[in-house]
Amino acid sequence: MSRREKLEKLIEKDAADPFLHFGLAMELAKEGRVDDAVASFDRCIAHDPHYTAAFYHKGRTLLEAGRRDEAHATLQLGTQAARAIGNAHALSEMEELLAGA
Repeated sequence: MSRREKLEKLIEKDAADPFLHFGLAMELAKEGRVDDAVASFDRCIAHDPHYTAAFYHKGRTLLEAGRRDEAHATLQLGTQAARAIGNAHALSEMEELLAGA
């Protein structure tokens, strides 16, 4: 059973766990399943609006897929989330990604 399949089974048991959705999104992104990865990042963020890693990696996934406008919108929301919780490291990473895109 692949890591993705294991995560999908865990999500069946606990669909509200943002970490599981984040992990699944990362696996889907690795597989090149951009739309599915984005949807899973969105589920993660819906369960935890301050999960800054989800914003960062969703933005990066979108950039790698050539979806610049969506990436910028995601990263802008992510910087707001990072500011709201005082996560200077995440804020810096997202600002850097925005500046380079």
